[in-house]
Amino acid sequence: MTARTAKPGKVLSFGLKHLAYLLIAFIFVLPLWWAIVSSLRPNGAIFADIFPFTPKALLPTPFTTEAYTGIFERGFGLIIANTMLVAFVTMIAGLIVNGAAGFAFAMFDFKGKKIVLSAIIISFMLPFEAIALPLYTVTQQLGWLDNIAALIVPSIANGLAVFLFYQFFSQVPKDYAEAARLDGVSWLNILLRIYVPLSLPTCISAALLLFIFQWEAFLWPLLTMPSQQFKVIQVGMAAFQQQYQTIWNQLFAVSVITALIPIALLLPLQRYYVQGLAGAGIKG
Repeated sequence: MTARTAKPGKVLSFGLKHLAYLLIAFIFVLPLWWAIVSSLRPNGAIFADIFPFTPKALLPTPFTTEAYTGIFERGFGLIIANTMLVAFVTMIAGLIVNGAAGFAFAMFDFKGKKIVLSAIIISFMLPFEAIALPLYTVTQQLGWLDNIAALIVPSIANGLAVFLFYQFFSQVPKDYAEAARLDGVSWLNILLRIYVPLSLPTCISAALLLFIFQWEAFLWPLLTMPSQQFKVIQVGMAAFQQQYQTIWNQLFAVSVITALIPIALLLPLQRYYVQGLAGAGIKG
Protein backbone atom coordinates (compact mmCIF):
# COMPACT_ATOMS: atom_id res chain seq x y z
CA MET A 1 0.00 0.00 0.00
CA THR A 2 2.89 2.34 0.77
CA ALA A 3 4.45 1.66 -2.65
CA ARG A 4 1.13 2.44 -4.36
CA THR A 5 0.77 5.76 -2.54
CA ALA A 6 4.42 6.69 -3.16
CA LYS A 7 4.22 6.13 -6.90
CA PRO A 8 1.82 9.03 -7.68
CA GLY A 9 4.03 11.30 -5.57
CA LYS A 10 7.09 10.36 -7.62
CA VAL A 11 5.17 10.90 -10.85
CA LEU A 12 4.03 14.33 -9.65
CA SER A 13 7.56 15.26 -8.58
CA PHE A 14 8.93 14.07 -11.93
CA GLY A 15 6.29 16.05 -13.81
CA LEU A 16 6.86 19.27 -11.84
CA LYS A 17 10.63 18.98 -12.23
CA HIS A 18 10.41 18.61 -16.01
CA LEU A 19 7.79 21.36 -16.20
CA ALA A 20 10.29 23.65 -14.48
CA TYR A 21 12.97 22.56 -16.96
CA LEU A 22 10.65 23.37 -19.88
CA LEU A 23 9.79 26.76 -18.40
CA ILE A 24 13.47 27.67 -17.94
CA ALA A 25 14.28 26.44 -21.46
CA PHE A 26 11.38 28.49 -22.83
CA ILE A 27 12.70 31.65 -21.13
CA PHE A 28 16.16 31.15 -22.65
CA VAL A 29 14.93 30.13 -26.12
CA LEU A 30 12.23 32.83 -26.39
CA PRO A 31 14.54 35.68 -27.54
CA LEU A 32 16.08 33.48 -30.26
CA TRP A 33 12.63 32.26 -31.32
CA TRP A 34 11.34 35.83 -31.56
CA ALA A 35 14.38 36.79 -33.64
CA ILE A 36 13.73 33.86 -36.01
CA VAL A 37 10.04 34.77 -36.30
CA SER A 38 10.86 38.45 -36.88
CA SER A 39 13.33 37.54 -39.63
CA LEU A 40 10.51 35.71 -41.43
CA ARG A 41 8.06 38.63 -41.35
CA PRO A 42 7.86 41.83 -43.43
CA ASN A 43 9.77 44.75 -41.94
CA GLY A 44 6.61 46.75 -41.23
CA ALA A 45 4.86 43.88 -39.41
CA ILE A 46 7.56 43.01 -36.84
CA PHE A 47 6.33 45.28 -34.04
CA ALA A 48 2.66 45.29 -35.04
CA ASP A 49 1.68 42.63 -32.47
CA ILE A 50 4.03 43.69 -29.67
CA PHE A 51 2.18 46.78 -28.40
CA PRO A 52 -0.29 45.52 -27.28
CA PHE A 53 1.14 42.00 -27.16
CA THR A 54 -0.73 39.22 -28.96
CA PRO A 55 0.31 35.58 -29.57
CA LYS A 56 0.72 36.45 -33.26
CA ALA A 57 3.99 38.15 -32.29
CA LEU A 58 5.50 34.68 -31.81
CA LEU A 59 4.29 33.36 -35.17
CA PRO A 60 5.82 34.09 -38.59
CA THR A 61 2.66 35.63 -40.06
CA PRO A 62 2.62 36.98 -42.67
CA PHE A 63 5.45 34.66 -43.76
CA THR A 64 8.18 35.92 -46.08
CA THR A 65 11.83 35.17 -46.77
CA GLU A 66 12.55 38.61 -48.19
CA ALA A 67 14.93 39.41 -45.31
CA TYR A 68 17.20 36.45 -46.08
CA THR A 69 17.06 37.17 -49.82
CA GLY A 70 17.90 40.80 -49.10
CA ILE A 71 20.95 40.17 -46.91
CA PHE A 72 22.53 37.77 -49.39
CA GLU A 73 21.86 40.23 -52.21
CA ARG A 74 23.77 42.80 -50.12
CA GLY A 75 26.80 40.51 -49.87
CA PHE A 76 26.24 38.78 -46.54
CA GLY A 77 27.31 35.44 -48.04
CA LEU A 78 30.77 36.87 -48.72
CA ILE A 79 30.94 38.20 -45.13
CA ILE A 80 30.17 34.71 -43.79
CA ALA A 81 32.85 33.21 -46.06
CA ASN A 82 35.39 35.83 -44.85
CA THR A 83 34.64 35.05 -41.21
CA MET A 84 34.79 31.30 -41.78
CA LEU A 85 38.17 31.66 -43.49
CA VAL A 86 39.61 33.75 -40.65
CA ALA A 87 38.10 31.51 -37.94
CA PHE A 88 39.22 28.18 -39.44
CA VAL A 89 42.76 29.33 -40.27
CA THR A 90 43.10 30.73 -36.73
CA MET A 91 41.69 27.50 -35.31
CA ILE A 92 44.08 25.20 -37.20
CA ALA A 93 47.17 27.37 -36.60
CA GLY A 94 46.12 27.89 -32.98
CA LEU A 95 45.86 24.15 -32.32
CA ILE A 96 49.42 23.67 -33.61
CA VAL A 97 50.96 26.60 -31.71
CA ASN A 98 49.04 26.29 -28.44
CA GLY A 99 49.25 22.49 -28.40
CA ALA A 100 53.03 22.58 -28.88
CA ALA A 101 53.37 25.24 -26.16
CA GLY A 102 51.24 23.27 -23.71
CA PHE A 103 53.28 20.13 -24.44
CA ALA A 104 56.56 21.98 -23.88
CA PHE A 105 55.41 23.40 -20.54
CA ALA A 106 54.17 19.97 -19.40
CA MET A 107 57.23 17.96 -20.48
CA PHE A 108 60.25 20.17 -19.99
CA ASP A 109 61.75 22.05 -17.07
CA PHE A 110 63.59 25.26 -17.88
CA LYS A 111 64.60 28.45 -16.13
CA GLY A 112 61.71 30.88 -15.66
CA LYS A 113 59.09 28.28 -16.59
CA LYS A 114 56.71 29.19 -13.76
CA ILE A 115 56.99 32.91 -14.50
CA VAL A 116 56.27 32.45 -18.21
CA LEU A 117 53.39 30.07 -17.50
CA SER A 118 51.92 32.50 -14.96
CA ALA A 119 52.15 35.32 -17.52
CA ILE A 120 50.31 33.17 -20.07
CA ILE A 121 47.56 32.34 -17.58
CA ILE A 122 47.18 36.01 -16.63
CA SER A 123 47.05 37.02 -20.30
CA PHE A 124 43.66 35.43 -20.93
CA MET A 125 42.22 37.17 -17.86
CA LEU A 126 43.02 40.63 -19.25
CA PRO A 127 40.23 42.41 -21.17
CA PHE A 128 41.11 42.84 -24.82
CA GLU A 129 40.66 46.61 -24.55
CA ALA A 130 43.74 46.70 -22.26
CA ILE A 131 46.06 45.43 -25.02
CA ALA A 132 44.25 46.75 -28.10
CA LEU A 133 46.31 49.95 -28.43
CA PRO A 134 49.83 48.38 -28.17
CA LEU A 135 48.72 45.52 -30.39
CA TYR A 136 47.40 48.01 -32.95
CA THR A 137 50.73 49.87 -32.87
CA VAL A 138 52.68 46.67 -33.58
CA THR A 139 50.28 45.71 -36.36
CA GLN A 140 50.63 49.15 -37.94
CA GLN A 141 54.44 48.99 -37.81
CA LEU A 142 54.33 45.59 -39.54
CA GLY A 143 52.21 47.09 -42.32
CA TRP A 144 49.32 44.70 -41.69
CA LEU A 145 46.47 47.20 -41.56
CA ASP A 146 43.74 46.21 -44.05
CA ASN A 147 45.44 42.82 -44.34
CA ILE A 148 43.92 39.50 -43.32
CA ALA A 149 47.12 38.72 -41.40
CA ALA A 150 46.11 41.38 -38.85
CA LEU A 151 42.97 39.37 -38.03
CA ILE A 152 44.62 35.95 -37.88
CA VAL A 153 48.17 36.21 -36.49
CA PRO A 154 47.45 38.05 -33.19
CA SER A 155 44.65 35.57 -32.41
CA ILE A 156 46.63 32.34 -32.92
CA ALA A 157 48.41 32.29 -29.55
CA ASN A 158 45.75 32.03 -26.85
CA GLY A 159 46.55 31.82 -23.14
CA LEU A 160 43.45 29.79 -22.28
CA ALA A 161 44.16 27.24 -25.04
CA VAL A 162 47.79 26.88 -23.88
CA PHE A 163 46.59 26.34 -20.32
CA LEU A 164 44.06 23.69 -21.41
CA PHE A 165 46.74 21.71 -23.25
CA TYR A 166 49.24 22.14 -20.40
CA GLN A 167 46.66 20.93 -17.87
CA PHE A 168 45.83 17.83 -19.91
CA PHE A 169 49.40 16.89 -20.88
CA SER A 170 50.48 17.25 -17.24
CA GLN A 171 47.94 14.55 -16.30
CA VAL A 172 49.21 12.01 -18.84
CA PRO A 173 51.65 9.57 -17.16
CA LYS A 174 55.20 10.48 -18.14
CA ASP A 175 55.98 6.76 -18.43
CA TYR A 176 54.58 6.92 -21.98
CA ALA A 177 57.09 9.58 -23.04
CA GLU A 178 60.00 7.96 -21.19
CA ALA A 179 59.35 4.57 -22.79
CA ALA A 180 59.14 6.16 -26.23
CA ARG A 181 62.38 8.08 -25.66
CA LEU A 182 64.15 4.85 -24.72
CA ASP A 183 63.07 3.47 -28.10
CA GLY A 184 64.59 6.49 -29.83
CA VAL A 185 61.32 8.26 -30.70
CA SER A 186 61.65 12.02 -31.22
CA TRP A 187 59.69 14.49 -29.09
CA LEU A 188 57.69 15.57 -32.16
CA ASN A 189 56.59 11.99 -32.84
CA ILE A 190 55.78 11.50 -29.15
CA LEU A 191 53.50 14.54 -29.32
CA LEU A 192 51.84 13.52 -32.59
CA ARG A 193 51.53 9.77 -32.03
CA ILE A 194 50.89 9.51 -28.29
CA TYR A 195 49.70 12.78 -26.79
CA VAL A 196 47.56 14.24 -29.58
CA PRO A 197 45.34 11.12 -29.95
CA LEU A 198 44.78 11.13 -26.17
CA SER A 199 43.86 14.82 -26.11
CA LEU A 200 40.82 14.78 -28.42
CA PRO A 201 38.45 16.53 -25.93
CA THR A 202 41.06 19.21 -25.23
CA CYS A 203 41.71 19.72 -28.95
CA ILE A 204 37.97 20.15 -29.56
CA SER A 205 37.62 22.56 -26.63
CA ALA A 206 40.57 24.66 -27.77
CA ALA A 207 39.38 24.64 -31.39
CA LEU A 208 35.88 25.78 -30.43
CA LEU A 209 37.28 28.50 -28.17
CA LEU A 210 39.48 29.86 -30.96
CA PHE A 211 36.60 29.68 -33.44
CA ILE A 212 34.17 31.48 -31.13
CA PHE A 213 36.70 34.17 -30.21
CA GLN A 214 37.12 34.97 -33.90
CA TRP A 215 33.42 34.65 -34.68
CA GLU A 216 32.52 37.15 -31.96
CA ALA A 217 35.38 39.59 -32.62
CA PHE A 218 34.19 43.13 -33.30
CA LEU A 219 36.60 45.75 -31.93
CA TRP A 220 39.79 44.29 -33.43
CA PRO A 221 38.46 43.83 -37.01
CA LEU A 222 37.01 47.34 -36.77
CA LEU A 223 40.42 48.77 -35.84
CA THR A 224 42.62 46.81 -38.23
CA MET A 225 40.36 46.97 -41.30
CA PRO A 226 39.71 50.73 -41.60
CA SER A 227 38.67 50.53 -45.26
CA GLN A 228 36.28 47.64 -44.44
CA GLN A 229 36.87 46.00 -47.82
CA PHE A 230 37.28 42.68 -45.98
CA LYS A 231 34.36 42.51 -43.55
CA VAL A 232 33.76 39.87 -40.89
CA ILE A 233 30.40 38.99 -39.48
CA GLN A 234 30.18 41.15 -36.35
CA VAL A 235 31.31 44.26 -38.23
CA GLY A 236 29.09 43.36 -41.18
CA MET A 237 26.02 43.36 -38.94
CA ALA A 238 26.41 47.11 -38.46
CA ALA A 239 25.80 47.65 -42.17
CA PHE A 240 22.17 46.63 -41.71
CA GLN A 241 21.51 49.55 -39.35
CA GLN A 242 21.33 52.60 -41.59
CA GLN A 243 21.62 56.26 -40.60
CA TYR A 244 17.94 57.15 -40.74
CA GLN A 245 16.22 53.79 -40.45
CA THR A 246 16.87 50.21 -39.39
CA ILE A 247 15.85 47.33 -41.65
CA TRP A 248 14.73 45.22 -38.71
CA ASN A 249 13.85 41.97 -40.48
CA GLN A 250 17.26 41.92 -42.21
CA LEU A 251 19.00 42.76 -38.95
CA PHE A 252 17.17 39.87 -37.27
CA ALA A 253 18.04 37.54 -40.18
CA VAL A 254 21.72 38.43 -39.82
CA SER A 255 21.51 37.91 -36.04
CA VAL A 256 19.86 34.50 -36.45
CA ILE A 257 22.54 33.26 -38.86
CA THR A 258 25.28 34.70 -36.64
CA ALA A 259 23.89 32.83 -33.62
CA LEU A 260 22.97 29.53 -35.28
CA ILE A 261 26.32 28.76 -36.92
CA PRO A 262 28.25 28.54 -33.59
CA ILE A 263 25.31 26.65 -32.04
CA ALA A 264 25.44 24.15 -34.91
CA LEU A 265 29.12 23.55 -34.10
CA LEU A 266 28.71 23.43 -30.33
CA LEU A 267 25.71 21.12 -30.02
CA PRO A 268 27.23 17.94 -31.54
CA LEU A 269 30.56 18.57 -29.77
CA GLN A 270 29.30 19.84 -26.41
CA ARG A 271 30.24 16.65 -24.55
CA TYR A 272 33.88 16.94 -25.62
CA TYR A 273 33.82 20.71 -25.09
CA VAL A 274 32.65 20.42 -21.48
CA GLN A 275 35.01 17.51 -20.83
CA GLY A 276 37.98 19.47 -22.14
CA LEU A 277 37.14 22.63 -20.17
CA ALA A 278 36.62 20.60 -16.99
CA GLY A 279 40.16 19.30 -17.32
CA ALA A 280 39.06 15.68 -17.70
CA GLY A 281 41.75 13.32 -18.90
CA ILE A 282 44.09 10.51 -17.99
CA LYS A 283 45.42 10.67 -14.44
CA GLY A 284 48.42 8.72 -13.39
